[in-house]
Amino acid sequence: MKRTYPILAVLILCFTPVKAQFIQEVSKVGTTGATFLELGVGARAIGMGSAFVATANDVTALYWNPAGLARLNSSEATFMHANWFVDAAFDYASLALSLGSTGTLAVQFTSLSVSQEPVRTILQPEGTGELFDGGSVALGLGYAYNITDHVSLGIGAKYINETIWHSSASGFAMDIGTLFVTSFNGLRIGMSIANFGTKMRMSGSDAAVLVDPDPTKAGNNEKIPARYDTETWDLPLIFRVGVAMEVFETADHRFTLAVDANHPNDNTEYLNVGGEYSFDDTFFARAGYANAFVKDGETDLTLGFGVKYALSAGTAAKADYSYSRFGVLGNIQRIQVSVTF
Repeated sequence: MKRTYPILAVLILCFTPVKAQFIQEVSKVGTTGATFLELGVGARAIGMGSAFVATANDVTALYWNPAGLARLNSSEATFMHANWFVDAAFDYASLALSLGSTGTLAVQFTSLSVSQEPVRTILQPEGTGELFDGGSVALGLGYAYNITDHVSLGIGAKYINETIWHSSASGFAMDIGTLFVTSFNGLRIGMSIANFGTKMRMSGSDAAVLVDPDPTKAGNNEKIPARYDTETWDLPLIFRVGVAMEVFETADHRFTLAVDANHPNDNTEYLNVGGEYSFDDTFFARAGYANAFVKDGETDLTLGFGVKYALSAGTAAKADYSYSRFGVLGNIQRIQVSVTF
């Protein structure tokens, strides 16, 4: 414990936001790029209202809190799919390999894609005969290690790419997290910073145009090649801190309660609250409330359930489902399948 407290103090100082005030007067929505990184992954985590930074103990921990990977008891692989708004497809896959006392290594892939749509112009509102599509992907790698019996540290890096028709933007980001496990009813304190990285700028042949440098003069070249100078955009940086604990736990029953506070750079601060009930570590029921206190937010109630089936000694299959309500936008349902080995 003499080693634990100094380490925890240093980590807290590292994760302290530079902003002095906790409440933002301006939401700053729409001021970052690659916002698909904020959608949230894992039917289990979403079912708990996205209050997962201190609970993260499965393969999706690389997204929520990389330090949670160190608490995996076995290797795990997962795949999640959701039909997003405007016919977009949101997919997530990850693999975590437990290296025993050496730590845990993980990779993840996130994709948000839209199907092809006709290109329309003012003069050709029914379409020009061309088709365009767009999408966003992120490929990440992470590692976590138990510094002590109570403190875990994790780090992740990812490559990000967004495309639309003939233009694209790329960037790199890092995630870092810490997890402190106490001896009081499994009380856990988690902190993480996600998407700390480069700026992104759209470029490509779509930015190429032909202009007349001086339309007031006749006889000059009216088609000088030029290019739009696009702006750079920050990544959606977010600082999360949360607590979680088992409110009660017996041989067959367990109820986990979690609360997260979130500080994004492109929205107001908000809270996520959620819980998970487990029966015989086989059947799971979850509920939560996400994005509390977000200015003009639509997300609120979340629900979910899951089942786990032992295939053999040390191997199990899991299926999870979550429902998220988005107010006037409708709802989103996520389906996830996982296997531990």
